[in-house]
Amino acid sequence: MRALTVDHTAPGHLALTEVPAPRPATHEALVQIEAVSLNFGEVHGATHPETPNGTVLGWDAAGVVVQAAADGSGPAVGDKVVTLGADAGWAELRAVPAALLGTAPKDADAGALSTLPVAGLSALHVLRRMGSLLGRRVMITGASGGVGRFAVQLAARAGAEVVAISRNPAQAEGLRALGAHEVHPEPAAVTEPVAYVLDNVGGQHLIDAFAVVSAGGALFSVGRSSEADAVLTPDALIGTDSRHDRSIRTFFLLGDPATDFSADLTWLAGELAAGRLDPGISRRTPWADHAEAVQALLDRRLHGKAVLDIQ
Repeated sequence: MRALTVDHTAPGHLALTEVPAPRPATHEALVQIEAVSLNFGEVHGATHPETPNGTVLGWDAAGVVVQAAADGSGPAVGDKVVTLGADAGWAELRAVPAALLGTAPKDADAGALSTLPVAGLSALHVLRRMGSLLGRRVMITGASGGVGRFAVQLAARAGAEVVAISRNPAQAEGLRALGAHEVHPEPAAVTEPVAYVLDNVGGQHLIDAFAVVSAGGALFSVGRSSEADAVLTPDALIGTDSRHDRSIRTFFLLGDPATDFSADLTWLAGELAAGRLDPGISRRTPWADHAEAVQALLDRRLHGKAVLDIQ
């Protein structure tokens, strides 16, 4: 089968090559992949010299089941599915356990579905950790990115007053259309306290966002797109003006290998197919033309999601 593999001599450190097809375990379905979406973390990982040539990366992919799991778990042959995994998504075939598969309407667009796993699940699970959001002010940094866009939509639907942070002023109108009540270029521009923060950026953004968290609130560190460290002084951690009992929590989607994501993936797929979630696809191309999309992502020129169609 063909796959997009690490090749340190190629543009973007990726090249289409022939690799052996996966052999599913008894609890895994074999999926014919129709589309994948790119995330900065995996694309950046391909550039690391320690990542061996020939490695098949890829977290997010969608397609159709061509062989059901031998143990009877998961979807049936012919079902359209969205898949999650730590690797091996950028290939024509992927072996996936039932816990990392969500079923989707048969007429759903595979490219749109492929945007859901990492970005959609991360947004959903972090917002759940915040508890009831009805009437709460919630800040989302990196709001024009994959996780950020889904978080804006889901938080607004949950009744939150969404404070979106995006350094690109061209994104403001689109973020308001998704449900943001306020859009600012940086957390330091926010003057009213927020109950929670979903931070995708790290560095100074994290420090400034934590400074406006109200008493009893929390900041959830989901990403570090700035690649900068955040150093908080004791005064910043303790807080002033009686804003105590605040916390910073980290989040990693695949931190617990026992987590079953199937129900959440299925729900997200249904919401997207019904038009109630906007996947925010800003670049879509056949996977043979992956180099430009990969470079745009590495250069931070891409807002939203990049999708590659497997052709």
